Amino acid sequence: MSDTDPSIARQMDTPPSKPVEEDELVYFEGRPTLRADQAKAAMFVIVGVVLIALPILAAVLNWTWWDHRWMTIVCVVLAILAIVLPWLITRTTRYRITNYRIDYERGILKKRIDTLELWHVDDISFEQGILDRVMNVGCIKVLSGDRTTPQLDLHGVPNPRAIFDSLRQRVITVKRQRGVIKMDAGGGGAIDGGHHTS
Repeated sequence: MSDTDPSIARQMDTPPSKPVEEDELVYFEGRPTLRADQAKAAMFVIVGVVLIALPILAAVLNWTWWDHRWMTIVCVVLAILAIVLPWLITRTTRYRITNYRIDYERGILKKRIDTLELWHVDDISFEQGILDRVMNVGCIKVLSGDRTTPQLDLHGVPNPRAIFDSLRQRVITVKRQRGVIKMDAGGGGAIDGGHHTS
């Protein structure tokens, strides 16, 4: 019986090394852009202007039923809220999209953060209207099997197509690593083992 080479014996005793995990790559981190909801923002501004105009009209037209003190205060407060609210919502919303998860932070008075792991994603789609194309923004919609976050709409994402393509490909990779080989990918196409069929 021949002796075993000491170097070989040491290699046999050494446990196999774990595969090196990929570094976390951030696709996007920041707030949604206000220009993504131009129509909604314009509607709030119009409502605010109308509310401010009401006390002026009441004074000019001498509306007898108008309570100049309380109604004016209410109109001014509501007008400020209508004009500031879209900006405030945008400032208190934050996305962090990486190659492992999506973090969605929001809340004006109470902050809430939802985290969606990419391997939970069942379907991902991309929407971009005409104005969105001009502004280079869009909406990425994510459906998942996560009970706490079954649907996640990422509005106002800048450069959305590149982020969507990277995110979709990464979802496929992560699901294949987890042994999940079939999912829907934006628009009803099925991905099976990484091949896209429409």
